[in-house]
Amino acid sequence: MPCKGMIDFVDRHGTSIMPNLQTHPVHLGLGATAVPQPEFSGIDWYQAYGARHGADGPEGRLVSMFRFTESWDSWEMHPAGDEVVICVSGVMTLHQEHRDGSTAIVTIGPGEYAINPPGTWHTADIAGEATGIFITAGLGTETRPR
Repeated sequence: MPCKGMIDFVDRHGTSIMPNLQTHPVHLGLGATAVPQPEFSGIDWYQAYGARHGADGPEGRLVSMFRFTESWDSWEMHPAGDEVVICVSGVMTLHQEHRDGSTAIVTIGPGEYAINPPGTWHTADIAGEATGIFITAGLGTETRPR
């Protein structure tokens, strides 16, 4: 039986396949729901995501995975809740600027995670190549150049 809101994932032969987190994030919503998302298509995708799931408010979470080959060129901040960053491969160095003005540098490797508290501006340096999973309270996310 398909999951509620399940997108039909099939290959060119019509065989059902499982979605890939790097291309199709998952929304964790109210009532302990998990809703597969359309294919990630760039920065405009987030606006459509907000329209789809904004009613879940600060309790909604976006689960996504990204592969990086260079350091980030911007900062971001999530005011509505914690963000969990899980390093799957490589090394990620997170730079955090907390609400109280303090700063932190956190380096994580495969299997390790860090938490970006609400209101913490953060960016990342990547050593070579790294892949991370992000569990984000995305409501009200802001960005700024690095």
